[in-house]
Amino acid sequence: MANQARRRQVSSKAEGTTTAKVATTEKDVVREPAASAVSWKLLALAYLLLMAGGVYYYCVHMLWEDEIPEEEVYMVPVHVAKLPGRGMGVVAARNISRGELVLREKPLFLVPPKVSTSSPGAILLASLATLSPRQRGSYYNLSYVGFPEGLKKGTSRYNEELALAIFQTNAVAAGSHGVGIFPRMARLNHGCSNAFNVVYTWRDDEGVLVVHALKSITEGQELLTTYTDTKRPRHVRRQFLKDQYGFDCQCSVCSLSDDLAALSDQRLNGMAELYAQFSGWQHGQLNGREAASLAESIWRLGHEEGYWSERGQLAADVALIAAAHSDSAAVRDWARLAQTWFGYELGGDSVQAQEMERIMAAPQLHSAWGVRAREEVGGPAPWIYAA
Repeated sequence: MANQARRRQVSSKAEGTTTAKVATTEKDVVREPAASAVSWKLLALAYLLLMAGGVYYYCVHMLWEDEIPEEEVYMVPVHVAKLPGRGMGVVAARNISRGELVLREKPLFLVPPKVSTSSPGAILLASLATLSPRQRGSYYNLSYVGFPEGLKKGTSRYNEELALAIFQTNAVAAGSHGVGIFPRMARLNHGCSNAFNVVYTWRDDEGVLVVHALKSITEGQELLTTYTDTKRPRHVRRQFLKDQYGFDCQCSVCSLSDDLAALSDQRLNGMAELYAQFSGWQHGQLNGREAASLAESIWRLGHEEGYWSERGQLAADVALIAAAHSDSAAVRDWARLAQTWFGYELGGDSVQAQEMERIMAAPQLHSAWGVRAREEVGGPAPWIYAA
C-alpha cells in the first residue's frame, strides 16, 4: 500500500510537471522524457532496496533470531578472543563480582540419556539437520579430539565420526534431559584447583545452563571453569585432560614449580581423603560431631589451596547431619552457610539456595530430621565465615 501510494504520488508529480512545461520552450519539452525515465529508475531502485531490507529483516528476526553475537548471550560484558596458546577464550570486559551470573544458555540440541542405535553419529547428524546454517556452523566451529585418521572427507563415515568427535569433546550433562551442546559455554577454558573462577550448572526445571562467578574476576582476566574433579595430583589431572580433551594443561596451578606443585597435590589429596572419611557418616562409621569436624578440616584445606568449589554442598551435608541428630541450632547455622555458598556457585535463585532458606525457617521440616540419635553437632567454627 505504501509503495502504491508512493507510485501514485510520483506519477502525479510527473504529470503536473509535464502539464506545466507544455507552454515552455521546445528544448524543455524535448528533455522531459529523459527526466521521467530517471525518476522511474530511481523508483525501481528504491523498490529493490525495500525488498532487500524485507528479506534481511525476515532472516534476522524469523530465521536467526536466536543467533545473536556470543558477547550478547553473556550476562556481563566479555570479549571472546583468540588467546595465545589457549585457542578461543572469554575475557572479562569489566570487574565481575563473586556470585554474579555470567552466562545463561539453552542447549543447541539435546541427546536423550539412552539411545537405541548402533550409530550415534547418525543421530547427531539428524539433530544437526534441524538447525539453521549458522547454528550448525557454531557446532562445527567447536574444537574436538578423537577423530579417526584416514577417512575420506564428505563420506557418510567421515561426517558421522566428525559429528561424534565434536559431541564427545564438548557435551555437557543436562540432568534428566540427557546430554547437550552449549557453544558459548564451550568457549570457557579449563583451570585446575584454585585457577578456575566460574562454575557451570544445569537447571533441570528451567532447561538452561547457567554460569556463575565463584570468585571475583578483574577486568581483562580470563574466565575459567573446570572440566573435571581437580582434587587429584597434577600428573593425574594432566593425563586425564590430555586423553579426554587433547591439551596439556598449563593453568596457574599446573605451571607451579615442582616443590609448590607437590604442596598443592598434598592439599588436594588431603581433601579427597577427608571427603572419603566424611562419607562414612551415612554408613554409621561417624557420629555427628565427628562428621562436622571433618567438614571443617576439608574447609580449611580448601582455604589454604584456594579451592572454593563445592562449599555449598559440604555445608548442606552437615546441615542434614545436624537435622538427623535433631540439633536445630546447628541446622540453621550450617544451612545459612550453605545458602551463602550456593548463592555464589549456583545462584541465589537456585533450587538449592531456596531449599536452605526453607530449612533455616523450620529445621524440623528437613527430610532427615530425627533419623539418628539426638546429639549436639554444633555450628561452623567462627573462622569459616571469613575463609
